[in-house]
This record gives sequence, C-alpha cells and structure tokens, in this order.
Amino acid sequence: MLAIDPDAAEVVQRIFTEYMEGVGDRAIAKGLNEDGVPCPSERRPDQNRHRLADGWQGSTVRSILENPRYTGYAIFGRWTKHETLLTPDDVGAGHVVRFKRAAPDRVVRSRRPAHPEIVSVEAFTQAQLIRRSRAAGGLPGIAKLERNRAATKHTYLLKRLVRCEICTRKMQGAAIRKGVYYRCIARTMAPGSAALADHPKTVNLREDVVVPPINDWLCQIFAPDNRDETVRLLTGSQDGRMDGRRANAEKRLKGAEEKLRRHLAAIEAGVDPINFVEPMKRAQAERQAAIEELKHLPDTQAVDIAEVYAMLDQLGDVTRHLNSRSPDRITQVYRGLGLQVAYDNKKRQSL
Repeated sequence: MLAIDPDAAEVVQRIFTEYMEGVGDRAIAKGLNEDGVPCPSERRPDQNRHRLADGWQGSTVRSILENPRYTGYAIFGRWTKHETLLTPDDVGAGHVVRFKRAAPDRVVRSRRPAHPEIVSVEAFTQAQLIRRSRAAGGLPGIAKLERNRAATKHTYLLKRLVRCEICTRKMQGAAIRKGVYYRCIARTMAPGSAALADHPKTVNLREDVVVPPINDWLCQIFAPDNRDETVRLLTGSQDGRMDGRRANAEKRLKGAEEKLRRHLAAIEAGVDPINFVEPMKRAQAERQAAIEELKHLPDTQAVDIAEVYAMLDQLGDVTRHLNSRSPDRITQVYRGLGLQVAYDNKKRQSL
C-alpha cells in the first residue's frame, strides 16, 4: 500500500496541476524550492537514505509525474534487473546489478484500486500524453521549455494570484521584450476542453497595467479613515447569491464524475478504450471546470470583526508597504489580504 500523508498528497497534486498547465519539470522544482516545500528526501530521510536532502530537482518531479501508483492502483514489474560484467574480458572480476525500465507490455496493474488515489487515472494519462507530445519535439524543445521557465530572476508580484476568466486556470508569469506579463496559453489545455471554444490562442495581461489600479484601490479602502467602514463591509450580512453558483457547480461536478465512472466501468468490462477517448476528455474537462469554480467561490462563512482587525494589525501600514519598492512587502500584502485577480479578456478588465 502506498503510504503518503495529506501534505505530501497536496504536493503531488500541485506537481500534476502545474505540469498540465504548461510548467516544465525544472520550473516546478524551482517553485517548490522557492515556497519552502520539503523534498522527499528531507520529508522522509528514512526512506531516501540514498539521496541528499538538497531540495527539489527536475528528476524528482519527473519521477513523480511518471509514477502510476499515485492513481491508487498497485503496479508491478516497472523495472527489470540486469547483471552486467564489470569487465567483459574478465568474468572473474564480477558483475554489477542495474535496473532498467521494463517494456510497457511487461508492466502489470492491479484490477482494483489498492489504496486511495492522489491523482485520477484521467489526469495521470493526460500528463503522460503531454510528456510524449513534448518529447516528440526532441531534447532541444524540452531544454528550451525549461530555460524559458526557470531562467528569469524577476519577482512576479501577482504570482499564482491571477486567473483567466475564460478557463479559470492560473495565468503564468513571463518576461517579454522587457515587459512582464501574465499569460494563459490555449495549447496547454486538455484536448476537448469546453473552454477551448471561446479561448483565444493566448491571453496576455501586463503587470504594469493591473498593479497600479490594484494598489490605488487597496490604499483607498484600507486607509485609516476608511478602515472601520471596510471592516464593516467585510463582516456585514452575508450575500446568499453564491449559494446558487455553488449548487450548480456541485451538480455539474457530480454529473461529470458519474460520466467518468460509467466510462471506466465499460472499459474494465472489456469495451475497447478507444471508443471512450473523446467522451472521457469532455467529461474530464467538465469536471475540472467545476472543481476550479468551487475552489474559487468566496467563503460564505461569516467573518469575525476581531479577526479582521487582527489581520490588518498584523499587516501593518498597507499604504506604506504598497508604495515601497520592495516586491516582498507588496506580495506580502497581497497574500495577507487573500487577493485574487480574475482577468476577463473579452471586457479587457480585471475583477
């Protein structure tokens, strides 16, 4: 049975999510190191005595992305043992044991799940298809992807805070011609996704266009003279308009998951899987869209006044931090306030 704690499961899910959003292995590792996430050899040194606890590496991310055990099924025969002579001309010199990846037809999967899944079979399959697609471009294409993702030293003020209103995915930071952008690229979406119909090839949002209005707005509502009014608005009567959206999203999620279960049951019963490729892609896209909507719906639970004042006291002088030249102070305010930006490409405005 695959033993993994909840925190480690979240890390695995993050790796798969970022990879399917177009982030390369090294860039994912870099982000995990920047966020202070312990690597496997640091988290479980007893199980990784052969590795140094020196942070995340691209190879570590790659091994997680290629491990089918995270789908909940037991996998047997992924590696085969080979004994190689140390010196071909001297049998008496002994041999060395090496493990090589087995051919796909030699790998055996359990008929039923052996432990709770961390990543769905559909998500794991989609990640493998993306890897094969990238590999088809050859090593230069993969290297270029990694360099583009990891080489920049710019601090993105809105890192992981901007989402595309069309597909609800996080927009990725990129430096283009000395300008800083947040981008959502259609080609990194799952084939058959419903959002592809209305999604431009690339959605771009300049950082220097959106950050000044955000700072002006925050400075205004959190100014000392407006502080009490802002707290009153934050802790006022809860608006029930989100209940309908939540119920609708939950209904769509349940329907998509039921479709996937029926498709998988048919495959396990012996129906040719090729008949379900497109239906599963559509159901997977519907499920992911519903999950993303539920994830980003505002929490309708009442907010305690004392908690809001305590949060503002902890943040300090919001205006002074936002007007400083320190990116760390600015991002600290954004994350402390729970800022989320949704960019509507059609209306050319941020919500």
